[in-house]
Amino acid sequence: MTFEEVNKKRRSVRDFLDKPVSEDLIQELLKEALEAPSSSNTQPFKVVVATGDTLQAIGEDLTNKYRKSLTLRKKNIFGKLITAYQYRLTPNKVYQTIQGKYPGIYQDRRVKTAIGLYEVLGIKKEDRKKRNEELEKNFYFFGAPAAIWIYADPKMKYTALVDTGIFMQNFMLACTAKGLGSCPQGALNLWREPVDKYYDVPKGYELVCGISFGYPSDAKVNSYRPEKLSVEELLVKKK
Repeated sequence: MTFEEVNKKRRSVRDFLDKPVSEDLIQELLKEALEAPSSSNTQPFKVVVATGDTLQAIGEDLTNKYRKSLTLRKKNIFGKLITAYQYRLTPNKVYQTIQGKYPGIYQDRRVKTAIGLYEVLGIKKEDRKKRNEELEKNFYFFGAPAAIWIYADPKMKYTALVDTGIFMQNFMLACTAKGLGSCPQGALNLWREPVDKYYDVPKGYELVCGISFGYPSDAKVNSYRPEKLSVEELLVKKK
């Protein structure tokens, strides 16, 4: 495929085949991702790769936390504090910076995207149970056989986030070019303890995001493409 074809074919995949991704192929994807530019070539990130039993164990931990978090709505303040402490439900430090509603137009776009996705899935806005079930799929990676978590060194401040984003895009485009699908997931940044339990992440590094990846299925959900800005909306006008 040409770059244009790869770029347009990439989308967030939310249903995967039960087909493992080989270790050799994962290494190729990471090597291609590492061709990404970074500020003065600092490359201020580390990556965890999980597959097989380890991925399943992390998914079980994350899913359990998600289910426990849903019970907080029905508890009083003391019950919420006790449950949050017992199950370590305090969100990851980086995630806390984006909690709640997005400001202004960004929340409008967020809601519009969610509505479009739920329409494809046949889920009504008021069906909270179905929406929660769909959200839960994030925590077992939409059935993907592999996932990565990207950690950044906060000493590099905002450039670390810029560099991490470019690395992630390279990784996802590499997946598409090799017949795989991927889904960048802010949800995988919600709790880092289930991942840290299995991997020796260098001290000080902050979890930024996760990406599930594998071979996409033909499920209808994978046909969804949210509307992008037009070039006219993107460009800043001259004074």
